[in-house]
Amino acid sequence: MSDSLNSLPLNTDGTDPATPPRLPIWSMWTGSDGLSHIDASELAGFGLKSIGGGADPQWLRPFPGTVTNVSFAVLPVGWVGDWHESPAPQWVVPLRGRWFIETQDGSRVEMGPGEIHFGQDQGTSERDGHTGHRSGQLGDEPCLQLLVQFAPPVAASTQHPFA
Repeated sequence: MSDSLNSLPLNTDGTDPATPPRLPIWSMWTGSDGLSHIDASELAGFGLKSIGGGADPQWLRPFPGTVTNVSFAVLPVGWVGDWHESPAPQWVVPLRGRWFIETQDGSRVEMGPGEIHFGQDQGTSERDGHTGHRSGQLGDEPCLQLLVQFAPPVAASTQHPFA
């Protein structure tokens, strides 16, 4: 696994209207084996559009689905969320500090500010007494996160749901 999505180059500098950007994300899903998995993926589907008023067009990617919750979370130093499934399909955006996710397939990813995660590991099978994933705070400062949760279904529960 890559140490950081921030080390991956963007596919474009954003100036060519014929070349929409693709945003690197971490995608966590339930595989056909019933286990949780996490891998680097991309969010595609950006289009040039003005956000409003006199603003020049910018690359926007509308997201389908019904938002059910928007929360800010603070993971205190030493916090660990033992094995659990994501409560709903959700975006998790670390704003400050670092955190990790471990999945049932043995993968572990560490994330910091700017590394966007989409989690949808609902309906996992039990393996070694564990379902879903394990997550926790890293380092000597709390991890501040933005969470945006959706009513299912949002996207196919696959490795690359938005590519």
